[in-house]
Amino acid sequence: MEPWETTIAYHQVTKHHYHRSAPSLGYMDWATQPDPFRRFDPVPGVRLRLPDTDRSPPYSDLYAPDRLAPRPVDADSLSEFLESALAVSAWKEYQGTRWALRSNPSSGNLHPTEGYLVLGPVQGLCDTPGVHHYGAREHGLQLRCPFAPELWESLMCRFPPGTFLVGLSSIHWREAWKYGERAYRYCQHDLGHAMGSCALAAQSLGWRTTFLQELPDADAAQLLGIDREEDFRDAEQEAPGLFLAVTPGLLPQACARDLPTEIIGRIAAGHWQGRANCLSQSHVDWEGIAAVSEACIKSRNASNPSSLPMAEGVTALSAPPVSASAREVIRQRRSAVALDGKTGLSREWFYAMMQRVLPRAGSWPWETLGSPVATHLALFVHRVQDIPPGLYCLARSPTAIEALRGAMHDRFRWERPPGCPSDLPLFLLESGDVRGLATQVSCGQAIAGDGAYSLGMIVRFKESLREHGSWFYRRLFWETGLLGQVLYLEAEAAGIRATGIGCFFDDPVHEAFGLHGDAFQSLYHFTMGGPVEDARLTTLPAYDHGWRDAEAPDIPS
Repeated sequence: MEPWETTIAYHQVTKHHYHRSAPSLGYMDWATQPDPFRRFDPVPGVRLRLPDTDRSPPYSDLYAPDRLAPRPVDADSLSEFLESALAVSAWKEYQGTRWALRSNPSSGNLHPTEGYLVLGPVQGLCDTPGVHHYGAREHGLQLRCPFAPELWESLMCRFPPGTFLVGLSSIHWREAWKYGERAYRYCQHDLGHAMGSCALAAQSLGWRTTFLQELPDADAAQLLGIDREEDFRDAEQEAPGLFLAVTPGLLPQACARDLPTEIIGRIAAGHWQGRANCLSQSHVDWEGIAAVSEACIKSRNASNPSSLPMAEGVTALSAPPVSASAREVIRQRRSAVALDGKTGLSREWFYAMMQRVLPRAGSWPWETLGSPVATHLALFVHRVQDIPPGLYCLARSPTAIEALRGAMHDRFRWERPPGCPSDLPLFLLESGDVRGLATQVSCGQAIAGDGAYSLGMIVRFKESLREHGSWFYRRLFWETGLLGQVLYLEAEAAGIRATGIGCFFDDPVHEAFGLHGDAFQSLYHFTMGGPVEDARLTTLPAYDHGWRDAEAPDIPS
């Protein structure tokens, strides 16, 4: 069986159906719940200073990065970057139990994604280059491997001055503990969320992010040190995810998308410090996750999509004013647990959100991921002012309209809704009350029908894997997670709340829109509306309540 066929087989097996769920334990084994925080002992940590004031731009300027002067890369700006990208944003408490929320959302709040920085010398932080693990609990860095300045210069010779690297990995067990074999999917769209949170955090500082899509997994694992068996002997393994290059200011027209293998090998041969902590006392091994992980490895000879130009920018749509800063919106983001079933959304905001998720030339975070555009939105609209409720489709690439139209029900109308901007490829398919349908196909979760709207992220599936190889399965999920992160922040900016929905009945979703076979598949669902807050929970601040590691020294002034 070809790797792409193994991948499609995994996808089919891990679908939820009305009368059969994807393979899982079927119960919660609380005794083996994984620790949500990784550390490398006995490496001392260095805590990052939290900002005293909010220096971030207005939220709307995140999507007009040319307005933002780049901040220098130093200890303070890196702290602000990580705080908005991967840090704890608050703690929740109920009957003596506490759990952390983070800037990057996660399925089940289980956080399989680990973050690393590969840095050169940084004023106020480190004098020599090195690979650092980021600890969200302490908002600090652990130096895993220092290396020589000449290796840093060789590693980064094709990037603009000031560029540093962000590496993301996945611990599959953190999700599999709860979700069983379907967990591999969730790990991948969590990586997409983290890519989005890093890209938007960088934008708030006037920085740009580039996905190093040509970097093979073996090189990524070497550079992060996660292929070192001795360092993970008693701990859960991390799988390489993705690397981002973060650059202050404008990027050159052609930016490197990989790193020199020989230099990575020399860094990997250096002195590494610390061993990973064990997260659970026992584990359940899922053969399906092992098989798809093997099939989706990005090899050195993997096919990479051509860097096709994105569509030209659409006519600017004036979104409603947002008084909050970028940091405020990012840090207040929460995943709604229930929606009130009555709060709606103005047509102006709805169309502005649809404009926001269109990939356009020169627009971040879409330039971060690059082409091709594979994901489109199948929408269940419930409560948007002055447009009829019903099923809608947003084709995020104009070239996909005919393929989507040919794949869906013949009865669909494909009409522009009232007041829709002429260059927004949004179509009313069928009007009517679809709240019950949205709830039904989302594993019966009322939250899908109680919002202003919900949606499924429909991807060009089988041909994408045949064209680019099975590693592209991961990249499809990353695109959906990136979309989710943008929508999360748009909901916060609009004064409502959103949440991702990982549990849905895959094929019934497809049937609702007339999709058959493997040409298009729904990979991720999403909803937003008026939140119902749980008054039983106490909210605690992220870092000033004594939970930080007292042994980790502050960065010197």
